[in-house]
Amino acid sequence: MSEMSEYPDSYYAATAVGARDYPALEDHRQADVCVIGGGFTGLSAALNLAERGLDVVLLEAERIGFGASGRCGGLVGSGQRKEVLETEKMFGLERSRLLWDFAEAAKQEIRDRVDKHDIACDLQRGQLLGVHKKSYLGSCRETADVLAERYDYPFCAALNAEETRARVATDTFLEGLYDSEALAMHPLNYTLGIARAAAEAGVRIYERSRVLSYSETDPAEIRTAKGSVKASFVVLACNGYLGNLEPRVAGKIMPINNFMIATEPLEASRAEQLINGRFGVHDTRFVVNYFRMSDDHRLLFGGGENYRAGFPRDIKNFVRPYMLKLFPQLEDVAIDYSWGGTLSVTVNRLPHVGRLHPNVFFAQGYSGHGISTATFAGKVIADIRKLADVYISGWHFAALPRHGSCDVVLHDERQDLM
Repeated sequence: MSEMSEYPDSYYAATAVGARDYPALEDHRQADVCVIGGGFTGLSAALNLAERGLDVVLLEAERIGFGASGRCGGLVGSGQRKEVLETEKMFGLERSRLLWDFAEAAKQEIRDRVDKHDIACDLQRGQLLGVHKKSYLGSCRETADVLAERYDYPFCAALNAEETRARVATDTFLEGLYDSEALAMHPLNYTLGIARAAAEAGVRIYERSRVLSYSETDPAEIRTAKGSVKASFVVLACNGYLGNLEPRVAGKIMPINNFMIATEPLEASRAEQLINGRFGVHDTRFVVNYFRMSDDHRLLFGGGENYRAGFPRDIKNFVRPYMLKLFPQLEDVAIDYSWGGTLSVTVNRLPHVGRLHPNVFFAQGYSGHGISTATFAGKVIADIRKLADVYISGWHFAALPRHGSCDVVLHDERQDLM
């Protein structure tokens, strides 16, 4: 059996590098921290905790990066899912700036990890937002001006329709916003690279070790079908795959399924005509289309979603119409891969991170900004594992970097459960 045979049949799995086969948990272990979930959040938490000298066990139900972390679009946007003009209205400028700074620190964490661990994940710089609605015209210029003037972020350029079409060959974009400091990547290879770094730092990783339950004791006992772990702290890092493991926080998120396709390789000239550069693209639709070119000149395109347990029977023909609506010139192009994955959203589209029990932390609900937010949420949880470091608040986000330090704001779910 090949290393990737248990992963979904995706372009990412077909081009994965550095996959390792970690054992299943079949006995009883002790650790300082047990992390449940082997995606962006769990791996980041485990790596950061191990670097701080803690003994960490990570339990993954399937394979490392099996969930959304190994299947997503690979776009790493700036800011939160809510635009800064919205977060200013919701929270005021000071809180909005803190949320922005959180996201900037998250992007930097990714750059630092890729460099430090030499992760071959095809990291690209740049992302274009395409505006599809006349009522949104002018929003790109306003956003670029606000970011430069109030957020010290001069890296966004507003593009008119002609300038936007020069970068992305679709007539559906009426204007655009180009962010030169946003990122895009091969998400599964990034996940596998973080797992390798975590293992090298001493994290004991177990795959095919689904957690069935855990106790609210100190130490907690985390049980799988064939083993158990006793740990002083627990990190729930399951996101859209949380299921029935912890109903009290599962009710705060809505899992949704999103779908992707990868075309056959295009000629280099045709790929460049379609997207003039190596950067990510997404649009302003409620169900967002997102896409980019792979390093072998395939269009990786995400579009369409559903809200039930299963995926469409024919994902290829479910997503293809979304692609052709933007790029009718690709009618003759074959689709080589199609796949789906499960993410989660919150009501206010801001991440939900906090403490459920004195020694149980969680992070979830990234609402489409999972790569960076989840990576940084794991780092934040590693920093706030001691109760003395925590300031309890009603805010549903975890860390607010300010003046080079990290002021922690943690939502305490116990307030809602009493």
